[in-house]
Amino acid sequence: MKSTPPRRPGWQPPSRNSVRLTRRGRLVVTAACAMAVAGVIALTVTLALPDDRQPASAKTLTIPEGWRASQVYAAVDKALALPEGTTLKAVPKADLKLPAEAKGNPEGYLYPATYPVTKRTTPQSLLAAMVATAAKKFSGPVVTGARSNAMSVYQVVTIASVVQAEAATPADMGKVARIIYNRLARGMPLQMDSTINYALNRSSVHTTEQDTRLNSPYNSYNRMGLPPTPIGNPGHPAIEAAINPTAGDWLYFVTVKPGDTRFSSSYEEQMANVTEFNQRRQAARAIG
Repeated sequence: MKSTPPRRPGWQPPSRNSVRLTRRGRLVVTAACAMAVAGVIALTVTLALPDDRQPASAKTLTIPEGWRASQVYAAVDKALALPEGTTLKAVPKADLKLPAEAKGNPEGYLYPATYPVTKRTTPQSLLAAMVATAAKKFSGPVVTGARSNAMSVYQVVTIASVVQAEAATPADMGKVARIIYNRLARGMPLQMDSTINYALNRSSVHTTEQDTRLNSPYNSYNRMGLPPTPIGNPGHPAIEAAINPTAGDWLYFVTVKPGDTRFSSSYEEQMANVTEFNQRRQAARAIG
C-alpha cells in the first residue's frame, strides 16, 4: 500500500472517493520473501539428494502461498531441470481445466501445496495437478461463500490474491478483505500497491507517484473494481478471508511498525497513522 508523498504547494486533501491507501511496512515484504526462500530451499534440498539415497517419490516441489504464476513456472523448470521458459511455453498445451473467466490464464489456480516430482513428471502434468487441486479447494463452501458475497468464485480468488499480498499476518486477512469489499461497495478504487507490483513484475514497498499513473489494467489507483485476474496464487487462509471477511467499516490500513497494523474508517485517522509510519521510517533510515 502507498505512503502519502510530501505536500506540494497548493496541495489539497483528496476527496473521500479518491483517497489513496498507504502501504504496509517493510516487515511484511521481508516475511513474504522469507516464505518464498523457504519454498525454494525445500525444493533444493529434496532435489539435491542423489537418486540412490531416496525413492523417486521423495522428490517434491513446494509452491508457497502467494507465489505468482511466473515464480511457479520458474520453479517447475528448475525441478524438472528444463531450460528457462519451458513451463511458460507449455501452458497453452496443458489443457488446464480453468474457469471461462480465466481465459486460459492459470494465475490464481496454481494452488500452493507440495507436489511429487518423478521421472515421468512434465510441466503439463504438474500444472494440471495444481489446477485440479485448486478446483477441489475452490468448491463447496467457497462456491457458497462467493454467492453470499455476490461474487463469482473467480472474483473471490482475485480478492484472496490481493489479500494474500497485502495482509501483514493471517490474523489481518479478514480485515483487509473487508476493506476491499467496503471500497467496492462505495465505488472507491482499491488503490493497492500489490496490484502495481504485479503489473511491474516486482515486489516493493516503495510506490512512487509516477507508478500510480501506470497505464495498466492492474493499476488499482486509476482503475475501478478488481484487477482483471488474480495477482498471485492464494492459500486457504486468504480464500477463507475473501469469503468470510471480518465485519467492520474500515477503508484504510497501514502497518506502523512490525506487529502494529492499524485499520481505520476515517481519512483523518489514517493520515495520523501514516505520519507515524513515515516518522518511524525516517528515524530508521537515519540510524541505518
